[in-house]
Amino acid sequence: MAETKGLRINEQIRVREVRLIDAEGEQRGIVATAEALRLARELELDLVEIAPQAVPPVCKILDFGKYRFDLEKKLRDSKKKQKVTKLKEIRMQPKIGTGDLDFKAKHVEEFLNEGNKVKVTIRFRGRELAHTELGLDVLNEVLKRIEGEYVVEKSAAMEGRFMSMTLNPKSKK
Repeated sequence: MAETKGLRINEQIRVREVRLIDAEGEQRGIVATAEALRLARELELDLVEIAPQAVPPVCKILDFGKYRFDLEKKLRDSKKKQKVTKLKEIRMQPKIGTGDLDFKAKHVEEFLNEGNKVKVTIRFRGRELAHTELGLDVLNEVLKRIEGEYVVEKSAAMEGRFMSMTLNPKSKK
């Protein structure tokens, strides 16, 4: 509906002359607006301004209801084709067991295969903060266990009590 709000039809067109395209798609040249309106009414159709920025504006004789429906359908179809990437986060601690690490790495791999970004975060508590190298080792181990194509968007970095890295799926072309 947003696409059709700015369109002017019939009496809303307030210029003296327009470049007219008739119902068959033929160029009629520059015509007085009143004449273009008369032609549209004879065919029981609407005069729709399709290019208001042109000088003179381009108008077409067509069924406005059908035109608006087609525009909205194109808009819906284009929204369907867009792939929304989400940022998924996997959190763990530096003292993670190998079984848990396998489990978390499998989840990271699944998220990447679905086309989502993944932020892998290590949370440090208390004295663990003095041994951030353990967190870096865990992040590197996650990278080793992930199979498939990925890109490290943001390498491991400390953010307060957290160390995180962001992974992107490799785009499929």
